[in-house]
Amino acid sequence: MKVLVIGAAGKTGRAVVEQAVSAGHQVTAFVHKADEYEVSDVRVIEGDATDSATMDAAVLGQDAVLDTIGGKTPYKETTLESSAANTIITAMQRNDVRRLVVTSMISEGDSEANTTFYERLLVSTFLRGADKDKAAMESAVESSGLDWVILRPAILTDDPAKGNVRVFDPETGEKAHKITRADLADFMLAQLSSNEYLHQAVTIANS
Repeated sequence: MKVLVIGAAGKTGRAVVEQAVSAGHQVTAFVHKADEYEVSDVRVIEGDATDSATMDAAVLGQDAVLDTIGGKTPYKETTLESSAANTIITAMQRNDVRRLVVTSMISEGDSEANTTFYERLLVSTFLRGADKDKAAMESAVESSGLDWVILRPAILTDDPAKGNVRVFDPETGEKAHKITRADLADFMLAQLSSNEYLHQAVTIANS
């Protein structure tokens, strides 16, 4: 597939790009600064993810879009993710690209039931700015009319992949603890060809 990875220079974005290339996808990496991004076998587009003209050019001809954008100062009030999501959605609608997979975070929506005490504390302090922005981003995606999947990972680690990802049911109240970025990337790419979680926001973790 022709896949656009937005936020490709971030830790999660890099994992997604690496695995997408390994899987044989034709990858376009959307980054803020191209001169700081050196990855082989990918097409690179530099720009602001909230700029409609740049995003139109990036989305044109793609089969799917993977949004891994995350702010560097999640404790500050921001509209980066929600603004970018609206720009991405508009570009996808205009260019007839249907599949959108985005990363959010645990504690959003009904995933609060699967959130540990430590995660709640983290969200209310260090992630307090990102929390509101991700909620607005999710709302935009859910009302987009696209073929979307929202992933709400537990606390992210840079550990080697464990090779297993669990989807947590909020009705059970079972707590989701951690997930490696490599496993998140693998699960994210799996959504390109699966409709199992289409039009759903799912909470995921290794354990």
